[in-house]
Amino acid sequence: MQINSLLSYFILTLVFSFLIGLELKAYQIKYHSDTKKNSLGTTRTYTFLGMLGFILYKLDTTYFSVYISGFFAFTLLFAILYNKYIDEKMSIILYLVLLVVYSFGPLINLYPVWFSSLIFVITIFLLNSKERNLRFKIDINLYELETIGKIVLLLAVILPLLPQDKNIPYLEISAYKIWLTVVVIALISYISYIIQKYIFPSKGMFLMGLLGGIYSSTATIIVISKKALCLKENNIIGASIFAAILMMYFRVLFLTYLFNKEVAMAILIPLIFLILITLALTLGFYFKSEKISYSVEAIDTNPLELRTAFIFAILFVLTMFITNLVIENFGLIGLQFLSVVVGFSDINPFILSLLTAKYSVTTSTIASSILIAIGSNNILISFYSLFFGKDKTKIASILLALLGFITILVGFIL
Repeated sequence: MQINSLLSYFILTLVFSFLIGLELKAYQIKYHSDTKKNSLGTTRTYTFLGMLGFILYKLDTTYFSVYISGFFAFTLLFAILYNKYIDEKMSIILYLVLLVVYSFGPLINLYPVWFSSLIFVITIFLLNSKERNLRFKIDINLYELETIGKIVLLLAVILPLLPQDKNIPYLEISAYKIWLTVVVIALISYISYIIQKYIFPSKGMFLMGLLGGIYSSTATIIVISKKALCLKENNIIGASIFAAILMMYFRVLFLTYLFNKEVAMAILIPLIFLILITLALTLGFYFKSEKISYSVEAIDTNPLELRTAFIFAILFVLTMFITNLVIENFGLIGLQFLSVVVGFSDINPFILSLLTAKYSVTTSTIASSILIAIGSNNILISFYSLFFGKDKTKIASILLALLGFITILVGFIL
């Protein structure tokens, strides 16, 4: 059995090394054909290097002394060649690929095969992506990259330190779960934000509705309604508004499944019913619209800013506290009334609090409260749409308010 494993690992090392050698040869011919002397060898060279790395690793699997000596040897060789052909702009990519090939021996022996395979695929992809990278010029706000770094730091450093087994008094939820919930909802919004701002920075109105609905249906519809004032009457405005609402329903369905599968099963059929109604309205407006390209700028608010994340966390905890207080003192009626009131604000903290905290109510009651809050929020958005869009969004606003009342009715029936 050991012989079979050794043989399979050795063959896999040779295959990966040989294929990367082939790809690198094609890379050199395509991008460095004018420099004939700066190659470190042919495809056979990389195959031999992968084999050598495998053998040297096996000779000393305790201290890796022979393997490390081999590493320094070919690094010295590359340094000599690099210094000799520096005038011909010898590419450092050759040395980086050499390191990858040389590392396959210990990687395949020490780690699962999928890890080495992933490194192989990424290497091939990067060698093939140079031309696309040269064409892909993007104006990224460096502050946003800094924000991502801070969030990654908080996620990787602070989250593991938060207690998972100790619940906050009265709220019955751990600090770990609170922060995890905040990060998850921020990341979902951030993905949509990045797609909007950098992949489709100036998009059609309908696409704006689809992508923006994942991020924030309220903010998206306000932007669309403001833009509608500058346009002639067109049903694409209504289609875009309901596209945002449609994606909001899908987002709620995803969050319920992610955080509370029991609630997801309870709310599944009502949400599908509402999704079908919204889809019919979206398609109805879309197919009646004039196919004119209306450009809408992306929403320029980073959902991963630290201040935004902390404010959301505070609202999340405050909403849980209020919800628990209302349930204890007023029961089901109080929770339903709270759902209507919360709908006229940001419903995300309320929905997430219902999905993650432990309340003395049934799963059906939680599902009902979520639908009522969504319906109330739809009514609020319809007023926003009518206020900012005037007559251009009048029909869509009325239908959206009607959809809100239907959603509330479904919630009460549930």
